[in-house]
Order: sequence, then structure tokens, then C-alpha cells
Amino acid sequence: MAYDDLREFIKALDQAGELKRISIEVDPILEIAEITDRVSKLGGPALLFENAKGSNIPVLINSLGSQRRVEIALGVESVDDVAQRIQELVHLKPPEGLFEKLKMIPRLAEIGSFIPKTVKNGPVHEVVEERNFSLFDLPILQCWPGDAGHYITFGTVFSHHPESGKRNCGLYRMQVYDERTTGMHWQIHKHGAEHFRRATKLNKSGRMEVAVAIGTDPSVTFSAMAPLPPDLDEMLFAGFLRCKPVEMIRCRTVDIEVPATAEIVLEGYVDLSELRTEGPFGDHTGYYSLPDEYPVFHVTCVCRRRDPIYLTTIVGPPPMEDYFMGNAVERIFLPLMKLQMPEIMDMHMPAEGIFHNLMIVAIRKSYPGQARKVMNAIWSLGQAMFTKCIVVVDDDVNVRDLREVTWKALNHIDPERDIQFTLGPVDSLDHSSRLPNYGSKMGIDATTKGPSEGFYRPWPDEIKMDAKTKAQVDAKWDLLGI
Repeated sequence: MAYDDLREFIKALDQAGELKRISIEVDPILEIAEITDRVSKLGGPALLFENAKGSNIPVLINSLGSQRRVEIALGVESVDDVAQRIQELVHLKPPEGLFEKLKMIPRLAEIGSFIPKTVKNGPVHEVVEERNFSLFDLPILQCWPGDAGHYITFGTVFSHHPESGKRNCGLYRMQVYDERTTGMHWQIHKHGAEHFRRATKLNKSGRMEVAVAIGTDPSVTFSAMAPLPPDLDEMLFAGFLRCKPVEMIRCRTVDIEVPATAEIVLEGYVDLSELRTEGPFGDHTGYYSLPDEYPVFHVTCVCRRRDPIYLTTIVGPPPMEDYFMGNAVERIFLPLMKLQMPEIMDMHMPAEGIFHNLMIVAIRKSYPGQARKVMNAIWSLGQAMFTKCIVVVDDDVNVRDLREVTWKALNHIDPERDIQFTLGPVDSLDHSSRLPNYGSKMGIDATTKGPSEGFYRPWPDEIKMDAKTKAQVDAKWDLLGI
């Protein structure tokens, strides 16, 4: 099922019993975050705060804070259904005969139907404010006591590459400085930051147009945080997820298109010669990310629906909403990883690893050194380059069972032989690296070893009860009274 807007998704959550409406007054400063943190840790529902202190705009949070809600958001029974669609797409073979070519036509037409569609009118333009507006009219949260202020945390940020004109849409946090300016947390490795660098190189004293859509339909929000290749339009991918095109509308004051059914859109620009201290911010690592210099976003126009809903999220000590989003990314993009490394059977990034700190990979091993080949290949892939620790295990290990992974891995490794270190880019939020954005990474080869890798001792068999005895005990189990 595809949703035309955030409201349809909210209705679906309500019907599924996955939404809790809260009518009492709650303060966006810390209180909403504290409530959400408790609910998130308990595996609770999405929350719609209908009476946010200081604003008449409801606040939706924790909307993707469970596997089931992510599945509802994507309109599937399982995120693996999306992975299967991607797998079928990437394994399309060129048709050989006329009959095969005719069979391909519906599939090619389906792919073409995902292309974003430009419309002239949309709900987001029901109210257009170019003069009398203030960001403080929005119920923007302060999430943690040590935060530098209020932060927009779930805005989809649109910009264009200054040379190619290609669109980028990403999720970047935005610290509110005053009524009309925010920080733009474009980390050095992100596509938005690359647009800023290229624009600065072309015109150091100029401006770069930006638009921020808040409260988009869930396929758009999800696509904005997905680790897509630089040249793949996030709105095309959103169309793929929802099986129909995203309707886009041109902004009123900048030459950028945004989703026509968004709840709120902030239009404006980033001054290419201006940086300002941003942070600290209580981040998904469970620690405050430190202050640093980032571009400044100047809001020149606010477009919104007449009765908008403010979509937001909170990050912090795991597990939280972002874990379930990351887990969906892990499952959905596994086929693409397998396409480049077919020996990979499965992979998992545990919540406690904060996405980039730990990746467990199961491979079907065929030759010596293959585990190290996989590690190095992963470190060369997009955002996977930030992975601090990769543990490679055999294909009979359940990568989602951390007890089994720990047992097998620690029994299989000789630390000096099986651990390797490398230097390279690390996540900007990694406070432990020796330098900002640069540090070391570790790979652990926890696969079975043999003579081809210089191990000539016998490798013992795993202890398992035989099937006959297990069946005999199964037959007697109820009689045992245990």
C-alpha cells in the first residue's frame, strides 16, 4: 500500500493499533523527548502529541519505532519483500528473442512509472508565508539537557548539484539559531556537503538554494536516509518503494521541487561564505556530538498545510526509532551487497553497534583470505566505509543471534592471526577517532581455518546430539514432568 501523505500513514497506524494520541499539554523542551525515550525502550507505539506547549501544531514521533511500523510505512508484510523486489530488478537479463522482449515491456513500463511527477498545485501550498513567520511557531524539540538548543531532526533537505543539477535529498539535523536561521549539519562525507563544496568552489561569495520538507509520506522520509548511490534520485527510489510516482511541486521562492503533500516546507538558502558553531547535540551514539562549524540555512519562506502536523524523531542510547529504520536499510540493501560480493549469505548490524560500529557478516567460504577480501570490499562501499569493526563468520552462523556469534567467533580466532587493522574515513560522529573523520578500523576473520590458510591442526566438530536421541526424548518429554 502506498500513502499519498503523512496523514494516510497516521490513519494506517491508528487502524493497526500502533498509534497513541496524547491530549494533555506536553512541553517540546525535553518532556516530549523523555516520554518518547521511555516508550521507545519499552517497545511502545507511535505518539501523536495533540497539545504541544506553545504551539497549535500536533507532534508525531516514534512513527517508525518498530519493525511492524516500518513494514506498515513501506506497505509490506516484511521488509524482505522490498529486498526481493530489488533482487529481481538487479538480476534482470537482456531479452534474447522477440517473445522475451515483449515480456519485458510491462516490467520496463513499471520502472518508468516510478519517475517523480511535477504538479502545479498541492496541499503544501495551502498557506504561504514570506514575511510574518517564525521558526519558533513550530513545536521544534530540544531533546536532551546538553543540546545547544532546539533541533529539526526529521526534515528532508533538498539541494541541487551546482554543476550537474542533479537533485539530492537527505536527512540532516538543523539547530535553530533564531526565528529565521538554522544550522545545516552537512557532515563532510554527505552528498549535501559535496554540493556545498562544489558551489563554494564555483562562487565563494554566492548562495546555494535549499528547501526542507517536514512531514513527508514515509517512503520519501525513508528514501532520504537510505544509502543510495550519488547519481540515484531519492524521489525515484521513493517511487519504487510506493509503486507510484512522488508528486513534486516547485517552491515559491527557490528553484527546487519538493513533495507536494508535505506538511511543512522551509525555503531558503545557504550563504557559501558563512559558517557557524553548531552543537552539541545528543546523538544516536548515546553521547553528545561535539560543537563544530557548519553552514547556516536562512529561511525566506514557509509553506504549509492549513493544519500541519510536525514530524520529528529523537536519537540517543539504543534501541530507538533510528535502529528500526537502520535495520530496514540493512535488509533492503542486502541484495545489492550480495550482487557485488556473492559469497555473502547474510549480515547484521546490532543496535548496540550504532550502525557503523559493528557489522557481522556470514559468508560461504571457498578460498583462503576470502574473509579479508570481504572486509576490504565492505570498507570501499559508500557509507559502509564507516564500519569500525567487521566480524566475518561462516555461513552456518546466525548473524542475528549474538550469543551464537560470540561463541563461534571467540572459539574460532587466533587474535594475532585473524585480526587486521586499517586506516581510513570514519563517521564524523565518532568521538574516539584520533582525528575528526579519520581513524582506524578492525576486521576479524572468525571463519573456520584449514591447510589452505596455513592451519594444519585438526578442526574439531561442533557438539550436537544425534537426531535419533532427540526424537526419543521428544516423545518422552511430557511424561518427564519437567
